[in-house]
Amino acid sequence: MILLKNKFHVGILLLTVFSNLAFLPSAEGTANSNLGVTVKGLKNQKGQVCFSLFSSSRGFPNNDKNALKAKCVKLENNSVQLNIPSLKSGTYAIAMFHDSNGDGKLNTNSLGIPKEGFGFSRNPRILTGPPKFGDSAVFVVGSSTNIEINLNYFFGG
Repeated sequence: MILLKNKFHVGILLLTVFSNLAFLPSAEGTANSNLGVTVKGLKNQKGQVCFSLFSSSRGFPNNDKNALKAKCVKLENNSVQLNIPSLKSGTYAIAMFHDSNGDGKLNTNSLGIPKEGFGFSRNPRILTGPPKFGDSAVFVVGSSTNIEINLNYFFGG
């Protein structure tokens, strides 16, 4: 009888938990959201800032073919404000770089270490390679979500 009573309590607990999950916002919502991005730490005003927006880990961070959006913005001052409109509520990650020579690609040395500034949403710590999608993912919800990306420079910039 005690075992049956415990199973009943566990069943009620699970039913309560899972029924509450139905009311959480969907990661693939229909509302249009804007993602505002402030880019910080630019070393100079040369060239452009290029970014790629990903909605999944596929291709993140360096395969633009799998990016939801990819764009370069010409620099006009040491601070860049980006607005990415009309996103569904959900999880996204941004990879960006300061294309100081304007060639449209992240230049690296012979070891593959970036020679230009780069950054990711959520500003994960960079140790031995690029971060995973989950380390850079931000949840975009409501009419507007704002984030800051700090650029990292291993060399002059």
